[in-house]
Amino acid sequence: MVRPDHAISRAMGMDDDKWLRHANPWSVWTRLASVPAFAMAIYSRIWLGWWCLLPVAVIVVFLWLNTRVFAPVQTDRRWETQAILGEKLWLDRRSVPIPNHHRRATRWIVAGSSLSVIPLAIGLFQLDPWATAFGVAGVFFGQIWFLDRLAWLYSEQTVCQG
Repeated sequence: MVRPDHAISRAMGMDDDKWLRHANPWSVWTRLASVPAFAMAIYSRIWLGWWCLLPVAVIVVFLWLNTRVFAPVQTDRRWETQAILGEKLWLDRRSVPIPNHHRRATRWIVAGSSLSVIPLAIGLFQLDPWATAFGVAGVFFGQIWFLDRLAWLYSEQTVCQG
């Protein structure tokens, strides 16, 4: 059975170089910024009609390019870098065991933040700005929390290198 996180990583064509590029803080923050941008692109159907698919397509292409355009990191001192390197550890959890406290907490964080998709979808479907904003905030801050947990995992599993 293919897990969704592995399927996404495979679709993105991730290799060691792309992981190091994705671990660049600019990659992390611009990727996080894509959450509200994507919601706004869909919401823009009010003004743009079917042309809203153009900004949606731009964001999708950017998400693919995001792991390729930034310089590879040279150090693992930054929180953003540790979070992405922790994500790589998380994806390898079947071959390299991770502590149970991270496994449990991460599942709860993902489950909880995934619930934010419900008000986000309702808000985008009904063009309700409050539900949309609530959903975007839940997804965004859920991602931040998830990344923070992955940074913690990385710092526990490795000796950070200068």
